[in-house]
Amino acid sequence: MNNQQELIDLANMRMPFGKFKGLLLVEVPEPYFVWYRSKGFPKGKLGNQMQLMYEIKVNGLEHLIRPLIRN
Repeated sequence: MNNQQELIDLANMRMPFGKFKGLLLVEVPEPYFVWYRSKGFPKGKLGNQMQLMYEIKVNGLEHLIRPLIRN
């Protein structure tokens, strides 16, 4: 999979569990990702996406992800 497709997948990934279940990862508040960073991200693709979204959010780059959201 190429980087562009990974970003499109990230932009359209919904949180599958917990307090923010059903929200797009980009819509989940930054403190949730900060908390997971201290606790440890889940294993696998979701954990990798959450870790990448953490980096995007702490660096204020959400504006680069939002145009990739499919309606």
